[in-house]
Amino acid sequence: MLKIGVAGVGQFGKNHARILRKSELCELCGIYDKDSKQLQKIAAELQIKAFASYEELLSHVDAVVIVVTTSFHYEMAKTALNKGVHTFIEKPITSELRQAHELIELAEKKGLQIQVGHIERFNPVVMEVAAKIKNPMFAECHRIAPFHARAVDVPVILDLMIHDIDLILSFIKSEVKEIRASGAGIMTKSIDIANARLEFENGAVANVTASRISMKSSRKLRFFQKDGYFSLDFQNRKATYISRSKKLYKVLPKLLRGKYDEVDVNDVVDILEVDASGWEKDALTIELESFVRALAAGTNPVVDGHDGMRALKIALEIIEKIK
Repeated sequence: MLKIGVAGVGQFGKNHARILRKSELCELCGIYDKDSKQLQKIAAELQIKAFASYEELLSHVDAVVIVVTTSFHYEMAKTALNKGVHTFIEKPITSELRQAHELIELAEKKGLQIQVGHIERFNPVVMEVAAKIKNPMFAECHRIAPFHARAVDVPVILDLMIHDIDLILSFIKSEVKEIRASGAGIMTKSIDIANARLEFENGAVANVTASRISMKSSRKLRFFQKDGYFSLDFQNRKATYISRSKKLYKVLPKLLRGKYDEVDVNDVVDILEVDASGWEKDALTIELESFVRALAAGTNPVVDGHDGMRALKIALEIIEKIK
């Protein structure tokens, strides 16, 4: 059975440890955190071994989950890979593109895997409709949240927007040819609210907005493609898929003659409501289990280092455009 450890058991990392502790797919050998008080607290709660140093943890595991501040991702992942340990890195993969490239090269040289924690790929509502999303030509995303002291060391693009950047890149199979962006720092010296327009080589366009200074939380994404329209609500795990009705040809003569009042909306479009709120497992559980299964099968993770680097590249370009 795969032996795994968690480095960083703060507000978010403790959830990773809790899920892995319960998993039947792997053995959580222990945890590490530079905050000794937090480390001992979570170790006691989970009844799991607390390692006094990161290096000691790495010597006992086959894989490590790194859930620390972004600025430490590179050094901690590099240390793990050099010790022959498969690595899960919470998003973004690193803070600099050259660092991500170096980690990917190192992992490939060592025959190891990197998975990046772009959790929305594993959101049940995304998994419910992913197979139906084909060649979208327009995407619109809004990811907003109230201000919180967590993750203010990075711009909102690397904190929140990068989730949607990754999703867009996973569905629009084309290179980004132009980026336009604007943003501002309101509560911090960094960028707290941002909007970006991505234009792709194949003609597709994505409009992405992220804010961490809003009055409410909302995470929504819409895709438009030739045969339909998708509206995804990540927060509530619900989606709406609207497509052309198969009955449209029957009422087309009336529409062409302008007799709109004689046409029922159900003859024009088919509306499919998707509710994934009843899924037994949440996105983080599915994501971590996917990582463990990939290692056990010797296959590439769903979101590998290259995916993480592509999302980071676009995110950094957006930041530069704003600056």
